[in-house]
Formats: sequence, C-alpha cells, structure tokens
Amino acid sequence: MEDLDLAFDKALELLKSLISTPSFSREEDKTADIIQSFLLEAGVFPTRTGNNVWAYAKPYDKDLPTLWLNSHHDTVKPNQGYTRDPFSPTIENGKLYGLGSNDAGGALACLIATFLYFSKKELPFNLLLIASAEEEISGKSGIESLISTLPPAELAIVGEPTQMRLAVAEKGLLVIDAKIHGKAGHAAREEGINAIYLALEDLEEIRNFQFTKTSSFLGRTKVSCTVIKAGQQHNVVPDLCEYVLDVRVTDAYTLEEALEELRELLKAELTPRSLRLQSSHLPKNHPMYRVADALDLETFGSPTLSDQALIPYPSVKIGPGDSARSHTADEYILLDELKSGISGYISLIDHYAMLRKSKTITP
Repeated sequence: MEDLDLAFDKALELLKSLISTPSFSREEDKTADIIQSFLLEAGVFPTRTGNNVWAYAKPYDKDLPTLWLNSHHDTVKPNQGYTRDPFSPTIENGKLYGLGSNDAGGALACLIATFLYFSKKELPFNLLLIASAEEEISGKSGIESLISTLPPAELAIVGEPTQMRLAVAEKGLLVIDAKIHGKAGHAAREEGINAIYLALEDLEEIRNFQFTKTSSFLGRTKVSCTVIKAGQQHNVVPDLCEYVLDVRVTDAYTLEEALEELRELLKAELTPRSLRLQSSHLPKNHPMYRVADALDLETFGSPTLSDQALIPYPSVKIGPGDSARSHTADEYILLDELKSGISGYISLIDHYAMLRKSKTITP
C-alpha cells in the first residue's frame, strides 16, 4: 500500500535523525526541535511545553472524546558495553542500530507516522499526539506537566517496545526509606541495642512476606530490600540502621495500600519517596478489549514502568521492538518491526474508530 510505504520511509528518516541527536533525560531540547520541525513540514502545527511536543490531527472539537498517542524521545546514557557509535544510525541485516532505536524511538516514529496518516481522515474523536520528555527518569517536567493542560483521554495508547502485544496492566513503583532505631553502646560491653539486629528481624519478615492480594495479569506485588546502611565505628553498637525497599506494585493495590500492609508488618519507620508512580489496569469493560479480540492481539501485564504510571486515564501500552533490548549495548530495532508497528497502530485506531462510529460504545 503506497501510503504505508511512504509512512515507513518518513518514519525511518525521522528515527535516524533522533538517533543521531543525543537526548538524555532533561537534555532533550534538540530532539524536541527535530520533532517540532518534522510536524511543521508535514502541515501540522504543534505546541511545545518545555521539551514536550504535542499536536492535534484536526482542530480540537470539545464535543468529541480524545484519544492520546504518547511516546517519549529521551534516552538513558549509553553503557560501557557498546561496540558501535550509539549516535550513528546504521542499518545492517535488516536491523537499525543506535541508542533509543528500540526504546522508544521506534514506537515514537511509528506513532507519528500513524498520527499523520489519520490527520487526512475523519475520526469520531480528537487524535492527540504527545512526544514526551523525561520518561526514563519519570521526571516532573515530562508528561505529568501536561496533564492539567490537555483534555482527558478516553484512551491513551502509550508507545513502548512490546513486540506489538497489548499491555493492559503495568506495575507501579514504590521506593521506601526505612529507619530502625536502637541504642548506642560500647561494643566490648553488654550494653546498647544493636539497630542492625533489629533490622535483621525486619529483613527476615520481608524475605518471607507475600502481599495479600494478587493480580490476574501481574501476579503478586513484590518487595525487595536493595540498600542497607548502619554504623560508623567498629567499636560502637549502632543506634540506627537504614534500609531501602523497592516495591513493584500490581494493579491489585494502590501505592498507599501497599505501604500500609508493610507498615503493619515491619518495626521500622517507613517513608515513601513518592506516591506518583501508580500501577495501572485497563478497566474490564473498556472497548479496547473488543479491539484486541478483533485483531487477535495478545494482552498481558507489563512489569516495566512507563509514562502510563503518570497518566490518570485508561491506557494501554503497545509498540514495535522488544523490551529485552532496552538499555542494552548496541541497541537495535528491526526494519520489519517498524513496518508492522505502523500498520498495527493504524489497525488499532481504525477498529476503535469503527466501534465508536457504530455507536456500540460510549465515552
């Protein structure tokens, strides 16, 4: 199909430009420039907020619901294992190599191509493209900064490498700083209360603990102790032990609920660093499940974090590429994955639009 071939060619050139331009989190201004210019050249007039770029496919209609297309253009820094120039987009054996090619430049380029494809068509909803910043660090100047500005989403499609499987649930993240107090004393005498030993009791509880509620898509919420610190001198019984808990929270819990279960279990004083990165789950009656059935899309729960955690509306995560390649040396995406990404996104939106036009779904 000529339109799809042209869309692929343009998406590939855009992705090469993005790979060639360093765009570490909080330093994405140059890739924001590229995306902004690309949309302008295509006849779309984007808005820019910081390093976030967003645009409507048609003039906004307040009487229609809004469908979000979102992916990010920031990357992590390349690791020491790279054997190629991470900023040199190279095609070999059907693979496009380069930092951010898989996570999530491929998904972003395919979403932009899809957005432009539908900008020439009538849809029963507003189509809103959001190229967000700071996703890799869940930064407050990323998509979170746009939530109050943009219209609510009836559905947000978040572009991440999922092998074009449909993630309908995603784990949230809760990081907790824990402090447990003892009493200082001289190590040579029978005095003091060793805070390390008190913490060991907590750590044993954590090692054997299972959260009460389970998720049909994501299983159990998981807690791990990842950092511990205590003591200053070899001859002083420490009166304070601090440790850090990494909690991967399923859609069966809010972060607040998970925190409360841990507070009931442990002796330590628990302080969450943030309650922003909530888990998500597409509501059971959402029409996107009917679209997934029609397209024979595999649905699953994703253990990895994305901008979904900061989007307070029904959302799914889907895109070309493989999450296992993200943040790895010599990152790449297959050219065939880009082609199937564009056609897959178009089919997704086409089917959702058909359901809306048939009036078999309501907002």
